Amino acid sequence: MDVICQAKSGMGKTAVFVLSTLQQIEPSPGQVSALILCHTRELAYQICNEFVRFSTYLPDTKVSVFYGGVNNKIHKDLLKNECPHIVVGTPGRVLGLARDKDLSLKNVRHFILDECDKMLESLDMRRDVQEIFKMTPHDKQVMMFSATLSKEIRPVCKKFMQDPMEIYVDDEAKLTLHGLVQHYIKLSEMEKNRKLNDLLDALDFNQVVIFVKSVSRAGELNKLLIECNFPSICIHSGMSQEERLTHYKSFKEGHKRILVATDLVGRGIDIERVNIVINYDMPDSADTYLHRVGRAGRFGTKGLAITFVASASDSEVLNQVQARFEVDIKELPEQIDTSTYSKRLSLYFYEFSKSSWKFVYLCPLKVASSLSKNFRLQQASESFATIVKHHPL
Repeated sequence: MDVICQAKSGMGKTAVFVLSTLQQIEPSPGQVSALILCHTRELAYQICNEFVRFSTYLPDTKVSVFYGGVNNKIHKDLLKNECPHIVVGTPGRVLGLARDKDLSLKNVRHFILDECDKMLESLDMRRDVQEIFKMTPHDKQVMMFSATLSKEIRPVCKKFMQDPMEIYVDDEAKLTLHGLVQHYIKLSEMEKNRKLNDLLDALDFNQVVIFVKSVSRAGELNKLLIECNFPSICIHSGMSQEERLTHYKSFKEGHKRILVATDLVGRGIDIERVNIVINYDMPDSADTYLHRVGRAGRFGTKGLAITFVASASDSEVLNQVQARFEVDIKELPEQIDTSTYSKRLSLYFYEFSKSSWKFVYLCPLKVASSLSKNFRLQQASESFATIVKHHPL
C-alpha cells in the first residue's frame, strides 16, 4: 500500500518508514530493494544511521548512503563490490550513479521520499526524482513524508502513487509542538549581536541552533561567537562535504553546544539535546519557520524558540505564522521561567520495558528486538504497528 503521511516535527516519521521497510524487505544478494531520497546530505546521513541502528539484529541487511561531495569512484566501487539492499541518498548523486549503470534500480520494491514537499516543490529536484522513479519497477510501494504538505503539493505527490493511504493534518494549528514556547524580540539589525550574546549568557540551554539567512552570515556570526568564547560551530553549503559532516557529528555528539546554520539543517535533522532555537534572521516563509523551530521541543521535550524581528517584512512573516498555525507569539519578557523550556516532559521518562509487550502484541516485527530504550522511538514503533494492524501493507 502506498502512503502519503503528514505529521508534526519530531513525532517519529523517520522511525515509521525505517521500521516498515526493514519489516518488509527480503534481502537478495546484489539487489537494491529499497530507495530513500531526501534533499540534503546531512539528512541522508542521519537516515542511513537510523537504518543501521534499527537493523542491528538483521545482519543480512546492508545499508549505504550516497550523496555529492564524495568521490564518485568510492560510490561506484561500493556498489560493485558490496551492493547494499537499502540505498539512502540525494537525488543528484543517485541519478548520476543510475545513469552510469553503476546503481541498478530494477529490483526496488520500496520508494520513499522524506521531506517530500521540499523535494517536489523544487522543479530541478522534481525532475531528478521523476527520472529516478521511472527507472524503478511499476509494482512497488511508494511512501512520502513531511510535516508540511500544502493542498497544492498533495496532487503532485499522488501522481507517484496508486490509491494511497492519505494521512494529513488539515488543522494546521495542530502542527505546532505542545512543549515549545515561542517568543519574538523587536530590534534593529545593529542590535542583533549584542542581544544574541545576552541571550546565550542568560538562557539555560543544553544545545542551541541559531539560524541565519546566508552562508556569509553563518561564517561571520560563528567567528564572532568563538571570539566571545562561546562553544560554537557552523554548518552551511559553502563548506566541503567532509567539513560539513565533521561539524554535524561534533554537534550531534555534544562536543559543541551552539550551532550556527543556514536552512541546510532546518528540516529533518534530529539533535535530541537541542532545547533552544534562535532565528537570528527571520525565515522566508511560515513553512520554513515551522521546520526551523521544530529542531527544539521535539517529542517528549520542552523547548524555546526566539525570533529576531528587525524589519517590516520580518513582522509580516511573523503575522503569517501566527495566523496560519493559530499560535500567539508574544514578545520575550525580561525574565523567562527556565522550567518552561529546559526540562523534559515527564512523559519522556516512561520506561520502554513497561510497555514493549504492547508493541510486540500489536505487530510481532522481526526488528522489535533491536529497538532502543527510547520513548520516542517506542511511540513511533507503536504508531507504525497500529497502522499495520488496521491497514496491512
